[in-house]
Amino acid sequence: MESCPKVDIKNFKELLKEENLYLITEAGEQGRLPVLILSMKGSKERRSAVVFLHSTNKCKEWLRPLLEAYASRGYVAIAIDSRYHGERASNKTTYRDALISSWKKGDTMPFIYDTVWDLIKLADYLTQREDIDPTSIGITGESLGGMHAWFAAAVDTRYSVVVPIIGVQGFRWAIDNDKWQGRVDSIRPLFEEAQKDLGKREIDKEVVEKVWDRIAPGLASSFDSPYTIPAIAPRPLLILNGADDPRCPLEGLQIPKSRATKAYGEAHCLDKFKLIAQPGIGHQMTPLMVKEASDWFDKFLKK
Repeated sequence: MESCPKVDIKNFKELLKEENLYLITEAGEQGRLPVLILSMKGSKERRSAVVFLHSTNKCKEWLRPLLEAYASRGYVAIAIDSRYHGERASNKTTYRDALISSWKKGDTMPFIYDTVWDLIKLADYLTQREDIDPTSIGITGESLGGMHAWFAAAVDTRYSVVVPIIGVQGFRWAIDNDKWQGRVDSIRPLFEEAQKDLGKREIDKEVVEKVWDRIAPGLASSFDSPYTIPAIAPRPLLILNGADDPRCPLEGLQIPKSRATKAYGEAHCLDKFKLIAQPGIGHQMTPLMVKEASDWFDKFLKK
């Protein structure tokens, strides 16, 4: 993250404005959304804003180097704690426990959808702020945060420029082509619990499919990337992945890439869609990805 372009400003810390606030997105403990906002003091004009989303077992403060870099370049930079993370976690297993509870009870959707709801409510708030241009709000995130950015943009057009990093994948493709292991390993205790409940000797593709259908209905069908990635068109979309990422296999992106190319072509804006798969890179956010994301926002978002 330290590789993100940053303007060298004298007395930067003194000129940086920091806000810590909470939004109520729904009833209950998890409906209290912690928000961190960084911007430069003194500007009277409405500015472009970028929402940043952290990966699994991280928090909004972990993103601070990116927030400061974007703020130095004139953006309003925003980060949140996703569900069961950061201030919304009571211990180190809060997220894991929520995933398992979702499998057993089916009453919450902690993996992706509940945080996407928070991001819809966050957009309600951001578009009302006097320092933000409501037509110029971008969204990005890493890994789990990349998935949050992808799905939030698919359902909320107020996110006008979109850069998911190591998050976009084909859930159905992974099941059908026996490439689900990398994603499963990232939240393995959930699948081990489902395996036991289903009376299976090992985790197999049936277990994987049943878990997705239970905790995130539609994830491996109508809400999967072949349908929701093209839905982002014609808004600028940059997908950044590692070419060797086992959690987001590149082969599984051929159909969504093809459909997105068609959608952007029909909208006469092929320049607004790009997929970069960095050679030799697995599941990690690299300096190249950070720089490409920064350039994309500067090109399509900043006014």
